[in-house]
Amino acid sequence: MSIAANLMVALIGLLHVYILIIEMFLWDKPAGLRAFGMKQEFATATKVLAGNQGLYNGFLAAGLFWGLWLGEAGTSVKVFFLLCVAVAGLYGAATAARKILYVQTVPAAIALGLIAAS
Repeated sequence: MSIAANLMVALIGLLHVYILIIEMFLWDKPAGLRAFGMKQEFATATKVLAGNQGLYNGFLAAGLFWGLWLGEAGTSVKVFFLLCVAVAGLYGAATAARKILYVQTVPAAIALGLIAAS
């Protein structure tokens, strides 16, 4: 697998660690409010839901890092978790905010393309 493909997978994994931190720990803090354009009342009311959502983003990151750790043997793991990221991004773009398509689905599609090309 190419260095570019693995680098993209790592960057997507790091992105999902960042999302985990925002959703689980900073949701109702200034950083979380800014990141998601929320009002304090909404963030307070949805904090538990966001924590759960953050945990799922952590699982996506863990899967991507696991695939990287496995090296060449982890290609199918990386592909599976990238597909999960892409589908989550499509669902998020359709139901929450269009920008999720560009934050999650497009990078996942690029990484899948790099994997396929290598």
